[in-house]
Amino acid sequence: MSELQLLKEKHIQYIKSLDSKTNDLEYWLSEHLRLNGVYWGLTALCILKSKDTFTKDDVIGFVMSCWDPKHSGFGPFPRHDSHLLSTLSAIQILATYDSLDSLNTDGKLEKCVEFITGNQQADGSFQGDRFGEIDTRFSYTALNALSILGKLTPKIVDPAVEYILKCYNFDGGFGLCPGAESHAAQAFTCLGALKIVNRLDALTPSQIEETGWWLCERQLPEGGLNGRPSKLPDVCYSWWVLSSLSIIGKLDWINFDSLRKFILEAQDNVKGGIADRPDNEVDVYHTIFGLAGLSLMGFYELDPIDPTYCMPTSVTKTFKQYPY
Repeated sequence: MSELQLLKEKHIQYIKSLDSKTNDLEYWLSEHLRLNGVYWGLTALCILKSKDTFTKDDVIGFVMSCWDPKHSGFGPFPRHDSHLLSTLSAIQILATYDSLDSLNTDGKLEKCVEFITGNQQADGSFQGDRFGEIDTRFSYTALNALSILGKLTPKIVDPAVEYILKCYNFDGGFGLCPGAESHAAQAFTCLGALKIVNRLDALTPSQIEETGWWLCERQLPEGGLNGRPSKLPDVCYSWWVLSSLSIIGKLDWINFDSLRKFILEAQDNVKGGIADRPDNEVDVYHTIFGLAGLSLMGFYELDPIDPTYCMPTSVTKTFKQYPY
């Protein structure tokens, strides 16, 4: 049996094809994720060294069409309400194209910062939008976006860190709020947020050790990683787990070869793209995070991905580090 290969060209063509499926029901049912999807696709293309597959001006034009003039920030699609998740994706896309100056009209930059900081609560947590859902995803999203814009301040950072530390669990994992079940995605959002604001030292060495053990125990006999105990492996955790381990300096606690095999077996050999697990339907979400996992492990001469920002390191190396 021949060795499994990364189908780079097929993945590029798969991502390129996604915006041409406007007659498909799935295209319109995914409006609420469209801006996130553009970020996932662009970042995947950057990892594959094919950034120019997308037309820069078209992408930036779409991003700016998602600006929400009523609430400020960006929605996931034109005429949708703004949310922290889509606002971060917009900022990441603009930064990847070195086009953050697109925010320098009509006071958009200041309004965007006000939208982000305005979603911080008295306890230091963040809601995703005015409807009030609280999740450590939004803490990470807000701090990431403000970091890229160079707008972090102690007034924002200090209570945010205090809240994140309350989400650390006895097993070494992190939850979406204090007392919630540990989850690998929440481990990333909490560790990533602390890394962005240079506060990883707020965790004790023993806590970081426990986190490392909890994360490496997410690898299953078939090689893939899961998000929490007793769940099936899923390609997306190739990112959430590996990035978290990379942030705390324990990336080598995972068996790279068995994880690589799991990711490659989840590829669609005909049309490209990567699924959540072998023999399932592919999507751009699992494609980016499968490729990001392979990049973190150093396979296939992929462009390096920043484990904290989930953006090309060629972009993030230009960011100012907090405290400024």
